[in-house]
Amino acid sequence: MKKYEAVIGLEVHVELSTKTKAFCGCSTEYGGKPNAHVCPVCLGLPGALPRINVEVVNKAIKTGLALHCSIHRFNRFDRKNYFYPDAPKNYQITQNDFPICYEGYIDITPLSGEKKRIGIERIHMEEDAGKQLHAKSGTLVDFNRSGVPLIEIVSKPDIRTPEEATLYLTKLRSILFSLGVSDVKMEEGSLRCDGNISIREVGVETLGVKSEIKNMNSFKALEKALKYEFDRQV
Repeated sequence: MKKYEAVIGLEVHVELSTKTKAFCGCSTEYGGKPNAHVCPVCLGLPGALPRINVEVVNKAIKTGLALHCSIHRFNRFDRKNYFYPDAPKNYQITQNDFPICYEGYIDITPLSGEKKRIGIERIHMEEDAGKQLHAKSGTLVDFNRSGVPLIEIVSKPDIRTPEEATLYLTKLRSILFSLGVSDVKMEEGSLRCDGNISIREVGVETLGVKSEIKNMNSFKALEKALKYEFDRQV
């Protein structure tokens, strides 16, 4: 019988602890009255121009240095176009070609006791979307979260088991909290994780066709989802 292994990479979305949003002066306060912390910029109204919050750049660089990344001297933002009700501009301001940080790593120690290095491909700055509120009468949108600054930390596909994925995310969360760049409250959505997983025969180097599991906000959810998806693909 063929033996298979998982090939896993994680994309971790981190809300930064800044007082104001990424491209405007609106408050990033969590909760409160819906649509209280909005302006023409984060609502995407015509003629409103964004201006970067310098503290977002500082916290992204601080994170990159802690994760042994190189820092791009030149940075550029791009528009990622998509149509969602909670994206008022119909695009997200993000970084595609020139992420602010690249080529880092995190070391973890699995149960085997042998240290393993998980590569970090890139860290880029972007903005969060609004939040949909589902009621019996329909769906409402709260734009208080729209424009809240994020960094996305993308690992290389170096993770082989759900347990390693949990160790990686646990250590990353601890580093981010120690740096003070985020409160990393997973229950409030300050730390969210997407998992990319494929399988291949043991000893084969080529990558398989991956599936992506979106928006996991607990360690237990991450581990259970990856285990289920591995079994399904096998």
